[in-house]
Amino acid sequence: MKRLIFFCGHAGTGKTTIAKRLIGPLMQRTRQPFCLLDKDTLYGTYSAAVMGVLTGDPNDRDSPLYLQHLRDPEYRGLLDVARENLALGVSAVVVGPLSREVRAHQLADAAWLRVPEGTQVRIVWVHLEEHEARRRIERRGNPNDAYKLAHWGEYRKRLFMPAAAEYPELLMFDNTA
Repeated sequence: MKRLIFFCGHAGTGKTTIAKRLIGPLMQRTRQPFCLLDKDTLYGTYSAAVMGVLTGDPNDRDSPLYLQHLRDPEYRGLLDVARENLALGVSAVVVGPLSREVRAHQLADAAWLRVPEGTQVRIVWVHLEEHEARRRIERRGNPNDAYKLAHWGEYRKRLFMPAAAEYPELLMFDNTA
């Protein structure tokens, strides 16, 4: 059985760390190959080049320009690579915020995802308190977070915490510890 596992949530919640810790045990337990598809790894260098040309800031990942013109194509490409691996019989762990898609219940819709028939989809929503996420973002010192931190008021307006009753497809993971 092919599996598509999403680790979603806002910046600083630990999505990538958790996915990297779990992919080995997942492969051992299922005896299947998995690929790790992290949005920042797949598109970080490309987005830096494009945003550097467009805005002079290669680290911008949160401005209206980025959100309106690069965000969606990056996610479409991420899902294209996941589908390609699934078609080859390789399960995928996908890491990225994907908050719009979660909010719209799209990741639970096999037709929207266009995954091969029989693919088991799981969505993990990684979360923690906003102040802790900000602390982690500041501590990691990633230049891509500079715009977000400088415009925290704007950024936090986009944050949402899915209610379990409204999003039964989500496996909620509190990463406070």
